[in-house]
Amino acid sequence: MSTEPKLQRQNERFELLLNLTAKITSSLDLREVLRAIAANIREVIHADAVTVALPDAASGKFRAFAVDFPHGKGVIKEELLVAPSAAVKKAMDTLKPVVFDMRDSELALEASGVAAAEGIKAACNIPLVNRGRALGILSILRTTETPFTPEDVDFLSRASGPIAIALENALAFQEVSSLGVRLQLLLNLTNRITSNLEFRELLRAIAGNIREVMQCDAVAILLYDRLLGKFRVHALDSPHGKRFVSEEQVVTSDKNDPGTRAFETLTPVVFTDRDLDQFSHEMRELARAEGVKTGCFIPLITRGRALGVLGISRTTDGLFSPEDISFLSQASGQIAIALENALAYSEISDLKDKLAQEKLYLEEEFRSEMGFDQIIGNSTALKHVLQQVETVAPSDSTALLLGETGTGKELIARAIHDRSRRKQRTLVKLNCAAIPTGLLESELFGHEKGAFTGAISQKIGRLELADQGTLFLDEVGDIPLEIQPKLLRALQEREFERLGSTHTRKVNVRVVAATNRDLEKMIADKEFRTDLYYRLNVFPIRIPPLRERKEDIPLLVSHFVQKFAKEMQKPIEAIPTAVMKGLRAWDWPGNIRELENFIERAVLLTRGKSLDAPLAELRKTNAQGFVHTDLHEVKQVAGERTNSRSDKSSVADEYETKQRDQIIRALTACKGRVGGADGAAVRLGMNRTTLLSRMKKFGIYPKLYA
Repeated sequence: MSTEPKLQRQNERFELLLNLTAKITSSLDLREVLRAIAANIREVIHADAVTVALPDAASGKFRAFAVDFPHGKGVIKEELLVAPSAAVKKAMDTLKPVVFDMRDSELALEASGVAAAEGIKAACNIPLVNRGRALGILSILRTTETPFTPEDVDFLSRASGPIAIALENALAFQEVSSLGVRLQLLLNLTNRITSNLEFRELLRAIAGNIREVMQCDAVAILLYDRLLGKFRVHALDSPHGKRFVSEEQVVTSDKNDPGTRAFETLTPVVFTDRDLDQFSHEMRELARAEGVKTGCFIPLITRGRALGVLGISRTTDGLFSPEDISFLSQASGQIAIALENALAYSEISDLKDKLAQEKLYLEEEFRSEMGFDQIIGNSTALKHVLQQVETVAPSDSTALLLGETGTGKELIARAIHDRSRRKQRTLVKLNCAAIPTGLLESELFGHEKGAFTGAISQKIGRLELADQGTLFLDEVGDIPLEIQPKLLRALQEREFERLGSTHTRKVNVRVVAATNRDLEKMIADKEFRTDLYYRLNVFPIRIPPLRERKEDIPLLVSHFVQKFAKEMQKPIEAIPTAVMKGLRAWDWPGNIRELENFIERAVLLTRGKSLDAPLAELRKTNAQGFVHTDLHEVKQVAGERTNSRSDKSSVADEYETKQRDQIIRALTACKGRVGGADGAAVRLGMNRTTLLSRMKKFGIYPKLYA
């Protein structure tokens, strides 16, 4: 070889050594340093590729940490994990360079495949040694059979010294930097625990921080739902995930799955894609769909029990090191404390909201109270209904109240609740016919903030308000078909989701439903679901219309007269016999509600001490609408003068007889007590002095009924 080319090559190599020194002193970024070194060496040595490979403790392989291969086929690339060849092991063990021809070398099957794919013919492996230990391997590769000369090997050996120093410095810097970042994460966790109690926001922030610090692809926080016996994903940070796993997803996990093992043993579990065949079908399919190669589950432990697990995964082959697991275990303690605090705050906040809305609901119910707190009547038909109430009330069975409008279905529902084991909890009412269809679902199940236009805040639905109590679904026949399946699920499974939420909520509710519609006809007309009907029709109770219990009309009239006379401060003491007869003669198509409204109008019109009822206003109905009754009959019962004095006398006698019987029944019921809140005077709706006067007139002595 002529002198000039040799001098030129020596100058290039000397310049390379100077460049190495400059690179070492100017940057501590490990990958940046190694890439620059690889490029310089490739140019000076006239090779096709230069790699710097470092041992990966977790996998037992070597990872290509820096690669300069401008014309490669992409097989040899950064982050590639390859089992070490015999030449690499020899260089690491002897701390000396090893040159070999690919045809003569015994390569591991994996390394042989990589070399063949890239067309590598010759290689030189230089151990990167500092302070007597090998840190990694500098590999110079050629796609030709040009051998490496002793001069090449000598130069590369001298160059490897500064490279090893650069490598050790950068590794030390990276370790310190990583430690600093991890310490900062722990500090961030502490700050979040003390400054943020909003559950979802807290968990998402924690997951995002951990993903960045651990340089992984996905972080999930899964809590164990003891009611379902499954894990629920409460927070997920996976910016490049394939969305097979999402927040609020419920995951079934058996004893072989790493999450379950970590949760039950309170010990971290590390896995690779080679372990997937041991997992449950669901976990295996989810991991494969997301492209998971390695992962770990860390139990979130507080006060000796696990709340859930922290799941971390990578789509590359790099296993989590013992140092990673140790750090994550340390961090999980703080995460568990944050979780427990946030859960407690969330429960208290939800309870506070529920109590506030329950208070508003009860106040609204109190304002709309019907005005009497007992069911009035002694008829056989009513007694049969009350016997059915006594039968069904102690159980949690669903009761279906059937009857015309105005028959008192709500009072029967209240009676069932008051005689049940749930009487200390709330009876929540929802009139399904009084709420627009678009709002009924929200009113029943509640909604989250932003669930639909106008949902500016979270709302707890009536179903959730009635938890542990009774839900009275009035006019249940008016529930739209599209909402009926969701109601059926809530009744059967005792679970539902608020609008705008995928979080399933469990409730323990006893349902009493009521309707004035023919549900069987609605089923035939495809307006009501058969399965929902069967679910509601567990214990049907038919409420008789007022025309079938006319013997209760006098008691109801007396009650309403007393109620409205007190409200309007009118001294009404008597109800004329003719008026009572006229009221009993009417069929009351509007039932008790119609009777109550009529008596209120009558009290308004009364000027004296005797009820003046506008009986002429009463009308009978037919299929065509409202028509007048036979006014002759009404006028007779109203006491209009006739030419027959005998008729007038008989009416008076009948009135006195009925009045005497009413007083006797009242005294018997009150055990001879005349005055006071429990006395016969209150029961009959008259003043005490008036009752005493009438008792004297009829020769009635209260002591006989004590």
